[in-house]
Amino acid sequence: MTRMSGGSAIVQSLLTHGVDRVFGLPGAQIYGLFDALYQASDKINVIGARHEQGTAYMALGYAISTGRVGTYTVVPGPGVLNTTAALCTAYGSHTPVLCITGQIPSGYLGKGRGHLHELPDQLATMRTLTKWAARIEHPADAPRLVAEAFRQMNSGRPGPVELEMCWDTMEMEAEVDMTEPVRAEAPIPPDSEQIERAAKMLTRAKKPMIVVGSGALEAGEEVLELAETLQAPVVPSRSGRGIVSDEHDLGLTFVAGYNLWHDTDVLLGIGTRLEAPYMRWPYRPKGLKLIRIDIDPVEMVRLRSDVEIVGDSGVATRELIEAVQKLCGVRSSCREEILEAKARAARDIQRIQPQMSYLEVIRKILPRDGFFVEEVSQVGFTSWFGFPVYKPRTYVTCGYQGTLGFGFPTALGVKVANPDKTVVSITGDGGFMFGVQELATAVQYNIGVVTIVFNNNGYGNVRRDQTQRFGGHLIGCDLVNPDFVRLGESFGAAGYRAKTPNELKDALEKALGNNGPSLIEVPIERASEASPWEFIYPK
Repeated sequence: MTRMSGGSAIVQSLLTHGVDRVFGLPGAQIYGLFDALYQASDKINVIGARHEQGTAYMALGYAISTGRVGTYTVVPGPGVLNTTAALCTAYGSHTPVLCITGQIPSGYLGKGRGHLHELPDQLATMRTLTKWAARIEHPADAPRLVAEAFRQMNSGRPGPVELEMCWDTMEMEAEVDMTEPVRAEAPIPPDSEQIERAAKMLTRAKKPMIVVGSGALEAGEEVLELAETLQAPVVPSRSGRGIVSDEHDLGLTFVAGYNLWHDTDVLLGIGTRLEAPYMRWPYRPKGLKLIRIDIDPVEMVRLRSDVEIVGDSGVATRELIEAVQKLCGVRSSCREEILEAKARAARDIQRIQPQMSYLEVIRKILPRDGFFVEEVSQVGFTSWFGFPVYKPRTYVTCGYQGTLGFGFPTALGVKVANPDKTVVSITGDGGFMFGVQELATAVQYNIGVVTIVFNNNGYGNVRRDQTQRFGGHLIGCDLVNPDFVRLGESFGAAGYRAKTPNELKDALEKALGNNGPSLIEVPIERASEASPWEFIYPK
């Protein structure tokens, strides 16, 4: 046993679990933690921020792009509340993010005396936003509870968790016995009878389709082998893009997938909520059979299916491949029909301009293994189906939360986690201003993200809806913006302006040659922007 403070017990426990980066913003209630981080600065690197939301989004980007835990720390009360948009995004995208926050002094808990940053019940609040949350009541409890936090994050469906420690406990010293990391719970083994049922259903199918989500990110090899065995198209959700490369004959966007939907007779969902076919596509083919593979048993209750396989996506898909191949071997090719669906989709989406032209430029310049971080914007929406993705985790999205403003600060975390890879963040003018202050963070830590701000001087979707659905009653949708190039330069970032796709190509090539952060403004005439929603919610 070693005598140490509560803050040191947390830091040593993080080191035990392999944490080497913490995103944080210090304050009174967590001084003890930051002092411990300082003392361990040779082993753990702290990246500061200018707003609490920035710390959490950076941890999110770190985790999404690597699959490893992203860790951040902020003060309690308003500090941790400022991070909740990022926490709910982590929850919605099933991303392991660890929030470490302080608390008021233990003697004031539950007294309602109005101590600095007091909330009525912070722990209860955090439990509504995370997969699991706990308070570390004593330094000696830190190793056990940090280990439990990691177990919770990585068992079953991944997700964010929260740990808090009171102000006085942070600085209290006690004897602490460090523990070994706790392994994640082993996933439920797939039910062999369900595997056999699924295999029979798939081998009898004439037009099967596979839909994949973030739950299949580590099962790309198995998904592709099953798809080739069945000659089935693979359609990803936003979070599942790149599991099968868009360059592969069987790798489709959801636009191309919809072109084949009307003839589909068996749908296999792997690690996905099946948002497109069950929430956005306007009909389901008559007699459609549904098979689901998911690590979360509760997911089977949320959407019932004909065959339900609970288990790890890689393990279950491997067993399904073996069962299918025993029954039918490799099926005859359906490539011609699938390639035609892809070609038709590629032609149709070209009418979404100018967004597609700008995305094509970015795809041409961005290395194949570079990261593309989308944002809630007209170009971002178009990228869901219009930006080719070749590798899993390289398309970073906020998923169903649609968190406006997440993109730029999240991209900083992606770059911190992947310093040798190119990271491009695309954003609208509205979303970028949510986190513009983190330009200072990018410059301070030399985080070389290239940010492209598509500036239409407004919240484009809101303006379109108010025009089309509410008789042109425009309110709160038009924006007055700074000169983004000069703004970026004032922070110390390189600034460029590109008014055409060709100018964006030149600016992007220059920006990628810089050692530090760059900002490219692309002015857009809002009247020229085509709506991408005909492909997201087809009729």
